Amino acid sequence: MLVLLSLLCIVGGFAMLLNPELVFELSESWKLDSGAEPSRLFILSTRIGGALCMLAGIGGMIVPFIS
Repeated sequence: MLVLLSLLCIVGGFAMLLNPELVFELSESWKLDSGAEPSRLFILSTRIGGALCMLAGIGGMIVPFIS
């Protein structure tokens, strides 16, 4: 189960890292009236969060083999 969750974290983090605009469209665009674009800070923080999520997923894949 941990491996499946780790794989999900890796895929989600990869998507956040490569396409933060999609994350903005899915999570934040419905809150705005106009067709606003994501700020540079949102894009940066989403990419950092995606990288951290990928690292957590990779760590979760490694842990079963260590213990």
